[in-house]
Amino acid sequence: MKDQSQPQLKRVLGRWNLINLGVGAIIGAGIFVLTGTAAAQYAGPAIILSFIVAAVVCLLAGLCYAEFASMIPRAGSAYTYSLATLGKTVAWIIGWDLILEYLFAASTVAVGWSGYMVSFLKDFGIVIPARLSQSPLSYSAVDGWHKTGALINLPAMAIIALISFLLFIGVKESIRVNTIIVVLKVSVILLFIGFGLSHVDTANFSPFIPPNLGHTGEFGVSGIFRAAAVIFFAYIGFDAVSTAAQECKNPQKDLPVGILGSLAIATILYILVAYVLTGVVHYSALNVPDPIAVGVNAMGVSMLWLRPLIKMGAIAGLSSVILVMLMGQSRIFFAMASDGFLPKSFAKVHSKFQTPSVSTILTGLMAIVVAGLFPIGLLGELVSIGTLFAFAIVCVGILVLRRTRPDLPRPFRTPWVPLVPILGALAAVAQMASLPKDTWLRLFIWMALGGIVYFFYGRKIDPKSLEIFSKE
Repeated sequence: MKDQSQPQLKRVLGRWNLINLGVGAIIGAGIFVLTGTAAAQYAGPAIILSFIVAAVVCLLAGLCYAEFASMIPRAGSAYTYSLATLGKTVAWIIGWDLILEYLFAASTVAVGWSGYMVSFLKDFGIVIPARLSQSPLSYSAVDGWHKTGALINLPAMAIIALISFLLFIGVKESIRVNTIIVVLKVSVILLFIGFGLSHVDTANFSPFIPPNLGHTGEFGVSGIFRAAAVIFFAYIGFDAVSTAAQECKNPQKDLPVGILGSLAIATILYILVAYVLTGVVHYSALNVPDPIAVGVNAMGVSMLWLRPLIKMGAIAGLSSVILVMLMGQSRIFFAMASDGFLPKSFAKVHSKFQTPSVSTILTGLMAIVVAGLFPIGLLGELVSIGTLFAFAIVCVGILVLRRTRPDLPRPFRTPWVPLVPILGALAAVAQMASLPKDTWLRLFIWMALGGIVYFFYGRKIDPKSLEIFSKE
């Protein structure tokens, strides 16, 4: 690779740090909420198959990410990979798009964190008024925008501020906190699985695939795939591992392990939770905000001690997702600024902490505003379309680079090329097509705003200065 003369971040992350980072990003609201609602509305006990389908889609993209990460150990994730293969215009588009994934994902999860924390504190007699813990705005495709009567979501803003400070003072400290959180939430999940296995009633699995109700996506085989599209959000985050490339001790070897290892661990846990949950409770009773708690109740009075631990696990799980998303976004800003797509101040590295200080502060402030004002449903749809777009571009990038630079060393090689990247790109586009039209409209508006920024910064950059690989 060519010397990019970028400011240097501190290389402190090893293989297990990266796996923890990925698990911290993936396991969040999805396992505590989406498992139950998707089973109740779309797939029934076959939600187990839906998790496998969604995992396969992510695996296709994950294999492509792993090859790029081993070849291009720079911060920037899909943005950097696009720059290496498809040129500066596409790189700018995907970099701007990644803001939808990381920044809005952090805000989305912070809103969910707020709901769990308010509920948890209420159990102990501490009540946070709804006016101070909910979004002042709400949106639906039918009624449009309207006010909720709330002022601002203070808990969501507070958790982002706290985690942003942690990221500012050091990645090593942040990773330590993330590791503690990951151990806590995985332990809670394993407790639920371990105790729940003995309470599984196989009668709840009959029929395993409920008959279709006459509409596409309402149970039957089509319901399995509809549920897979819904729970796809639960897998978002494994790609954030690649944004830590410049803070890895051995990025060529450890990044692929971190990406694929975290995806494998999360998939196994998701499938086991889905099996236990639909085994202890009939799927029709799981269309609730807290399906895991419903599962605990079904295990009997002797298991009620697990309920507060489930809430603690959910809060911990969401906290680590916010941490990884904020970390990922600040590194995207850092990489784009280092290449000249954004003001150079965004690439400033703190002299003491060796973190991208300006990018971290900016990311935190933007996420605080979004989390405090906007509803979770709207943010979640934007995150999904942004992520799927990035997946498609990365898969296409593998095809392009295999053809244009077959000579480049590849410490990790995506297997079965071109089949894997083609299927990965098609699967991502198919998932995007299932999202509402309003989400596409907001994506186009967001890209138009990005075009204005590109006009003032990106288009004036000499493409030769952005070449990732040496011509030698």
